[in-house]
Amino acid sequence: MNNTAKHIQILDFEKPIYTMQDKIEELKKTSVDTHIDYKDEIKKLEEQTKVYRKELYEKLEPYQKLQIARHPQRPNFMDYVHFICNDYIELHGDRHGYDDKAIAGGIADIDGQTVMLIGTVKGKSTKENLECNFGMPQPQGYRKALRLFEHANRFNMPIITLVDTMGAYPGMTAEEMGQGEAIAVNLKEMAKLDVPIISVITGEGCSGGALGLAVANKVMILEHAYYTVISPEGCASILWKDAGMTKVATDALKITGEDLLKYNIVDEVIKEPIGGAHYNAEEMAMNLKKSLIKSLEEFKNMTAEELRTQRYSKFRRIGVFAK
Repeated sequence: MNNTAKHIQILDFEKPIYTMQDKIEELKKTSVDTHIDYKDEIKKLEEQTKVYRKELYEKLEPYQKLQIARHPQRPNFMDYVHFICNDYIELHGDRHGYDDKAIAGGIADIDGQTVMLIGTVKGKSTKENLECNFGMPQPQGYRKALRLFEHANRFNMPIITLVDTMGAYPGMTAEEMGQGEAIAVNLKEMAKLDVPIISVITGEGCSGGALGLAVANKVMILEHAYYTVISPEGCASILWKDAGMTKVATDALKITGEDLLKYNIVDEVIKEPIGGAHYNAEEMAMNLKKSLIKSLEEFKNMTAEELRTQRYSKFRRIGVFAK
């Protein structure tokens, strides 16, 4: 999935880059048609484009990062499975008769280390998104995840979760089936597990729907992903009764990796390829794999009690302020 610009959906703020690239292509065509050498001019424009592109993505505003995090071609859970796992055996169902496709998980081999790999799933097409409910889990999805957590705990396997969801499914059926209870049980049980837990926000990490998979010893986030208690649109609707205030809400919520790291909500920001993870899924996966292997090594020699204490202390520190 090493995409080229021709096949990537362009965001509004990226258009100047492609205007410059179009000028370069036009100049190359003119050079061929007229037999005039524009090599120096083309080289200069290419350098200018490269510098502009690098500076643009290094100085993105929160609202622009939000758009990248939601890009429809961003790598999903199965892309990462393909690139980082030597082997992966998916385990299905919550053992109560349901198998929510918005959450997938199974036993994986990452460079010889056996782990339980679990994540939210988004599709790449309308059909796929409908099948996995656009990555919004229902109660049975969280119960499936809980079953896999307990399985990993029983067999002493580290747990890795990859989170990319706009939130738990808010429909009436989900509420009737105990959405809040299912998430709350996951929070409680994850806090008590005896094995290392590493969570990565790979795209959208929104509300309790994300937290239900992210009570971890280490929480990481991709460079252009976001993690928040409520979506910016939801925040704008509640505070100002105006979805047009979404950009203001995005700034105020401090949802980007840089801010989350500053406030100790995440422990590491993983670098993305220039332009975002969707520009080179394989490179992004290798960056993620490197961080995962390093993190697994950090917790390898900790006892069950040490892991629980570290996990508890990490979350107790969030939101504590000193005068």
